[in-house]
Amino acid sequence: MDEHDHDHDGREGRVLDRIEAFRRRRPRLTDEVVTLAHGAGGKASAALVDQVFLRRFGGDDAGPANDAAICILPSGERVAFSTDSHVVHPRRFPGGSIGHLAVHGTVNDLAVQGARPAWLSAAFVIEEGFPVAELQELADDMADAAAVAGVAIVTGDTKVVGRGAADGVYITTAGVGVVPAGRLLGPEQVRPGDRVLVSGTIGDHGMAVMLARGDLALEADIVSDTAPLNGLM
Repeated sequence: MDEHDHDHDGREGRVLDRIEAFRRRRPRLTDEVVTLAHGAGGKASAALVDQVFLRRFGGDDAGPANDAAICILPSGERVAFSTDSHVVHPRRFPGGSIGHLAVHGTVNDLAVQGARPAWLSAAFVIEEGFPVAELQELADDMADAAAVAGVAIVTGDTKVVGRGAADGVYITTAGVGVVPAGRLLGPEQVRPGDRVLVSGTIGDHGMAVMLARGDLALEADIVSDTAPLNGLM
């Protein structure tokens, strides 16, 4: 290794150290009201979750906010537990629906933590006047998605709210899966030099929904790639 390579490695190491130090900083919540940005999954979301929820539910020494919590049973077995609320407009788009997302989202949150998803719950907040036929179609989508993923929807709840109090229907699913002994998966395992495996073209789902919504002034034949990843994992 010549001096140029050594200097390059040194600079790269310093950059990685700065990135890691920035990632460890707790986000600051400066907003006085909740905005749409707090639900977009970026810095604003992280600040809201950290300062409002983790601080009260997890304490100042709460672990990383991964896709699912790993719970250790008295027997020593580990189970992953996750919950997710699903809101999408339009409710049906090329390649799927909010029903598919409600199953896939929770199944995948468990899978990326190394678990074998097994059981789901499903809770529905339904706006008065919502068509029963559409609700049946969404339930069919969820049943089909659960069958493909090899999980069972074992419990649930329904609430009906007045007209204008919800955008049609909101679906919340929670899931439990068993983590095989010796398996450790999670973002904290990532190291510099690791290779990133991409399971398909990036952005298909988001683009499919945006096109179906009419947010983009273009036409394209893009289909959502929403799918359960537990088999792939």
